[in-house]
Amino acid sequence: MYVAESFESLPSVRDVLGLAELAAGAPELVTGETGLSRSVRWAHVVAGREAVALLDGGELVLTTGAGWPQESEDPEGLAALVETLVAASPAAIVFELGTRFDETPRALVTACAREGIPLIVLHREVRFVQITQRVHQRLLTAQNEALEARAEVHAMLTELGLNRSPVDYVVDRIAETLGAPVVLESAGHQVVAWSGTDTTVLDHWSGSERRHHGFTPELPEGAIRVPVEAQGTRWGTLTALPGPPHPAGRETVLELGAFALALARLADPDGEQWIDFGSKRLFDAVLEGRYSGERELSTQLAAGGLTVEDRVLLGATLSGTGDFGTHGSLETAILSTALRRTVAPEGQVILAPSPGDTRTLLVLLSFPENDPRLTFTHSPDTHPLALRLEQELGRMLPATTPASWRAHLSLGVTARRPLALIASLERIAAGAGALAPSGGGPSRSRVTVQLAEERPLAYLVRGLAGMPEVEEFAAALLDPLVSHDSTTGAGHTGDLLQVLAAYLAHPTNRSLAAKQARLSRSVFYQRIALIEELLGVDLTDGETIAALSVALLARGGM
Repeated sequence: MYVAESFESLPSVRDVLGLAELAAGAPELVTGETGLSRSVRWAHVVAGREAVALLDGGELVLTTGAGWPQESEDPEGLAALVETLVAASPAAIVFELGTRFDETPRALVTACAREGIPLIVLHREVRFVQITQRVHQRLLTAQNEALEARAEVHAMLTELGLNRSPVDYVVDRIAETLGAPVVLESAGHQVVAWSGTDTTVLDHWSGSERRHHGFTPELPEGAIRVPVEAQGTRWGTLTALPGPPHPAGRETVLELGAFALALARLADPDGEQWIDFGSKRLFDAVLEGRYSGERELSTQLAAGGLTVEDRVLLGATLSGTGDFGTHGSLETAILSTALRRTVAPEGQVILAPSPGDTRTLLVLLSFPENDPRLTFTHSPDTHPLALRLEQELGRMLPATTPASWRAHLSLGVTARRPLALIASLERIAAGAGALAPSGGGPSRSRVTVQLAEERPLAYLVRGLAGMPEVEEFAAALLDPLVSHDSTTGAGHTGDLLQVLAAYLAHPTNRSLAAKQARLSRSVFYQRIALIEELLGVDLTDGETIAALSVALLARGGM
């Protein structure tokens, strides 16, 4: 088998054919046209039978056939010598006629054609020493360039690793160096980062077979994969898709990039940066509409570890409420881990902190059909997903966690298609405040739950709250109360919106509404009368109640 040199800038057989010293011999390519791209790692003059054994592979062999048996006198001996020669896997053979042979031995032509070895026949005498000198000069120059390029890449990527540069920045720099797309995946085959903005590169990681142990993406010819590992631990794989040659060798550059990522991973023993970055980039893409259609969206979700084909999909938020008693990062870490354990092993989850609220996690869930954890219950406190989350939190929460702390889980409506899943997430995230439960459930429960199915109007309105028409509608109805609340002085209590929300929550029970507003009944009635006066409405009218409920939900006030 032909031995290729790791340095990609070495001269090829085609390059050598262009040398003036070789052209002077009137060269004729007899066999091996497809092998002209082979790299030449050395030039070696072969004379006699014994010299063939000195070959290591990849050499440009120059010979006149001196010391070889004549085909007419000893065909078996010549055939054996030729077989030994081609078995050494030379890059090419240059055979000069006129000294020992007047025509190219048929055995040599046959063997070279069979092995795809370029056979170049010279019809005029040349000085082999000049050819070897020129080839070796090219080789030494190429190797010096390769070593310099390797040192430059090594310095750049090592510095990135020591500086703990963000994962995406390191991946982008590797891709820039190679001139080809680069993808970093975790040990579980979830895509952590990829270079550029073209998501078609993720097609190789989005198949359903990716869930199987030992998954390897089907990549085009010329792609390279290297492990990201250190100290005996393998954290993932770095892949470069086909691209141009690099002086230091494409695989060498990729290995140096993997080393830089391994340095950063060593400094992050829990892997939070990889987990958070991959999820955050995915959420940024899907929530900001960075996809051209449902197929591309499916590709990004699947590459991130969320299978969408033949699955039940669900958008959700998970947040801590009340004083956690310690650093917020521990709260987020516990919530994340507990939810992952809750949905495992059949379910899949991707989560990331909400951009507007670091205590809230945005969640995308994927379950098999008929998964019992998705069984709908009219009592949120008995929802199977919440009960399992309660169990996992019970194993993880510090003993010092205040009794008042709760994990609040808001579940959107189920979906079967990726676009519906994103709509579910957007609406549940937009309505996180509006969909908060009115009660805390049993005092012993650590998990409160709100189901979108329970409050379809709130779910719908909060999903539409960003539309200009809805904003104008809410402002036109509620601006008199907003203006009154913002004014100080006698008669301006600043709580009319809260009083209205309490009333709309219990329109048929003013006593309960007054209790929720934390006002005496007489003061509550006064506030209601003032609201009716400012708005010019009758709060016993059903259509008025519906309109004000929509307006308050659009403002996030219910």
